[in-house]
Amino acid sequence: MADPVEDAGERLETAERPTSTSRVRVLNVDGGERHRRSDRLATEEPMEIRVDEPGGEQRKVAVTMRTPGHDFELAAGFLFTEGIIGPGDVRGIRYCDVPREEQHYNVVTVAVGRPLPDFAARSFYTTSSCGICGKASLEALDVQCAPVAPGPVVTAELLTALPDELRRVQRVFDRTGGLHAAALFDAEGTLRTSREDVGRHNAVDKVVGAELMAGALPLSDRILLVSGRASFEIVQKAAVAGVPIICAVSAPSSLAVDAARRFGITVVGFLREERFNVYSHTERIAGS
Repeated sequence: MADPVEDAGERLETAERPTSTSRVRVLNVDGGERHRRSDRLATEEPMEIRVDEPGGEQRKVAVTMRTPGHDFELAAGFLFTEGIIGPGDVRGIRYCDVPREEQHYNVVTVAVGRPLPDFAARSFYTTSSCGICGKASLEALDVQCAPVAPGPVVTAELLTALPDELRRVQRVFDRTGGLHAAALFDAEGTLRTSREDVGRHNAVDKVVGAELMAGALPLSDRILLVSGRASFEIVQKAAVAGVPIICAVSAPSSLAVDAARRFGITVVGFLREERFNVYSHTERIAGS
């Protein structure tokens, strides 16, 4: 299923459609010199996710603060990694049907092929910094899923090469310096999918959503790399998608490591230059 405007943030700047970057005027102070100039910031705007069930009315699921672009993937990935839909449930994705002059491309509706269980208490609002804010209770954080498949065994040399590959495709980060990124690699270290977003959890949802829409789940032969820290919600989303190895250039949290051990996921942290730490399931690292 193709997203007809999934690259809008990269290709198009119009008065109607939000873009991945926004231009602002700043005062630049450099030593004794002061100049007013134009600068680019990563765009942060709300996106409401709705579901359209057979024979029923639309239901609002969540509002997430995101960087526009790949919105359909974000909506599908969010619904899947939160356990609301399954791999075969999506029948279509569209922006909100409103007159053109009112269209702001900030409401996405996912049509599903079956009635969904009640999720009214699950999620209401997520910020760009934390994917679990707004949950009704701590119990709702633990999406139930089976442990991931054994997955590949990879070398240390392969892992240490991944951050440079991700950095190479961070085009919006190059323009703004203010975005997180997530990428999927195969067992040979080849970059398969990458996405950027102001929210680290959104970037993960976008890459998972891209694979969901391509019919490529579960991701049992993939390595997920995130540009920041590995938090609990990232491990949870990866577990739902079947990802066996998660790498982060920064640290994991204690809850992330606990979840990774429970779900059978290898977590690699502080992946920088020739160094890294393995926090769980070391058997997937050759020679460990």
